[in-house]
Amino acid sequence: MKTFKGYKRANGTFGVRNHVIVINTVGELAGVANKLADLVPGVVPVIQQGGTSQFPEDAMQTIRTIKGTVGHPNVYAAVILGMGEDDFAEQIAVELREEQCKVEAIVINKNTSIDKIFTDGKTWLNQSYEDSLKVERVDVPITELTIGLECGGSDAWSGITANPAIGVCSDLIVDDGATSILAETTEAIGAEHILARRAVNEQIAKDFLTIVKNYENRILDTGEDIRSANPTPGNMAGGLTTLEEKSLGCIKKGGYAPLQQVLKYAEKPETKGFVFMDTPGYDVESVAGLAAGGSQIVLFSTGKGSPTGSPIVPVIKVGTNPKLYEIMSEHIDVNAGTIVEGKKTLQDVGEEIYNLVMEVADGEKTKAEQHRNQEFAIWRLAQSI
Repeated sequence: MKTFKGYKRANGTFGVRNHVIVINTVGELAGVANKLADLVPGVVPVIQQGGTSQFPEDAMQTIRTIKGTVGHPNVYAAVILGMGEDDFAEQIAVELREEQCKVEAIVINKNTSIDKIFTDGKTWLNQSYEDSLKVERVDVPITELTIGLECGGSDAWSGITANPAIGVCSDLIVDDGATSILAETTEAIGAEHILARRAVNEQIAKDFLTIVKNYENRILDTGEDIRSANPTPGNMAGGLTTLEEKSLGCIKKGGYAPLQQVLKYAEKPETKGFVFMDTPGYDVESVAGLAAGGSQIVLFSTGKGSPTGSPIVPVIKVGTNPKLYEIMSEHIDVNAGTIVEGKKTLQDVGEEIYNLVMEVADGEKTKAEQHRNQEFAIWRLAQSI
């Protein structure tokens, strides 16, 4: 069986990175979390702007995302920074410690001095970071690998080059017994019936069609129609003409494997193989959901160019056309524009992406990691209260 060099966790999972992070539970602590992370070189800040006044569904989604991020196999240790008596930082820490994760919750209350938070937090982070450097990579079966599939700034070439090449890679990953997660519910509208036909049973097909319909209805309730909002002005500038054209290209990232499961945002798969996660089309929120759901690496196709990365997972950028690669080669890892030029086939580029996935799993840094592009945001379903 194929293997990669990963980090074995006490709970039996495997990471491709060994991060020590600081994450805030509420947006009011974004600055404090950033400053705390800055006290220890090498510690990664994971900053989100959500607040405490959320509808129950949003609150649960925020908790699930933060828990999935802190307990991610790419994370060696984490400080969760919370505020107030009702904060959920300690609750998440208790649950993750039971899962043998290394987590510390620091909750700011009325009588807590900022100096003490920085002193205690720095001490814990310093020790954790030193300990993380002692962890060695081990051989891990490829079946333990999960990749997320994302696109951003699609153009007319997306559905012809980068997306189907990623689909080739996804099928190779699934054939190996690993897992791939396709995201972006909005990008399936107009092509949902095609993806639904690949469901392994009627219930999975129904689950998939339901999340697509529910998403569209939520947007309609706000007075907007996503079918008229897509393609976006940027998509149209890149040559896309209809929502269906965009969606048909988008689902190509999922290859041809059977659809095994439909996940909530930031939910972990219960099965191997090809699955779908309910996420928005907004790249940063979608990638955060894929990561919190256990994706150790994300494949990201782009036609207009996007530097987007993640604080905890390597993001591999696949450019759709040769002009983009010429302009943004410092941000693009794979140039699928070689298909346009007739230099390579879809299969060639798909295998190139697959090989790079294995190299990144072994420790090679992506362009987004080299530039420390670490965007993070949690998908909100309703207005703030």
